[in-house]
Amino acid sequence: MPRKKIEPTRNALMEINTNETVHKKEIPAICRRIRYYRELLGIEQKELGARLNVVGNAVSNWENGRARPDINLLPDLCDVLGITLYELFDIDDPLLRHTKREQYLLSRYRNLSDSNKYLVDNLINSMERLGMVSEIQDITEITLFDKPLAAGIGDPTEFDDTGEPLFLYNSVLTKKADCAFCVNGNSMEPTYSDGDIVLVQRFPRCSNPKPNDIGAFIVGNELYVKEYQKDGLYSHNKNFAPMHFSDNERVYFIGKVIGVVGEDDIASQEDVDKYFLMHEND
Repeated sequence: MPRKKIEPTRNALMEINTNETVHKKEIPAICRRIRYYRELLGIEQKELGARLNVVGNAVSNWENGRARPDINLLPDLCDVLGITLYELFDIDDPLLRHTKREQYLLSRYRNLSDSNKYLVDNLINSMERLGMVSEIQDITEITLFDKPLAAGIGDPTEFDDTGEPLFLYNSVLTKKADCAFCVNGNSMEPTYSDGDIVLVQRFPRCSNPKPNDIGAFIVGNELYVKEYQKDGLYSHNKNFAPMHFSDNERVYFIGKVIGVVGEDDIASQEDVDKYFLMHEND
């Protein structure tokens, strides 16, 4: 008697199909892209492997998803295939599409009048001419005083000499400074030399001088940079005698000398122009 043929049930078929799906390995995008661009280029797997100096069936393994190229090979792989890393991984190149902010700015630009568009175009042109970068180092502007205080001033906090602006790159030191003076003479050598520009933190932002502090002082109508001691003002050059004062003599404390301006502290004119162009609407 012939055996009865048993048809697989619906559930059995579903189970078989499910198992087949599970065991069927999906090929990663990078592997599929290697095959796509290799075939688009019209070269064989062996030729691509030879150009990349890889052995055996490495390219075949990549394209079938059995392996992936070493990360160090990716630049050379892209170079041989004539594509970018974005194309290899099948992701969007941010340089070829607009961000949400760029789309927002573009929509605003389109709504401007022709005259205002012209102004925006000129601003962009100016920024490009200055070599504008996305980040510019912050700059501090202080006054470099150029002559001693006039006689007769009564309050050192009202020190108001003529001077010129000095633009310095921001640092822990320069951000503390309120003004600067040029050292005249060699009485403070070797600490400060003739021609050095010293940074001064003005009184009362700084405390009263303590022994051994170096400060800027006014005696009569002369400006001095000296070391403070309780009995007078001292030079670091031993050839200069200490300055002692009677109770009737007027000595004013301008502020503490907190450092000397180095060449790298002074902002270039190009960076100053960039900085003020970036902050002209602040």
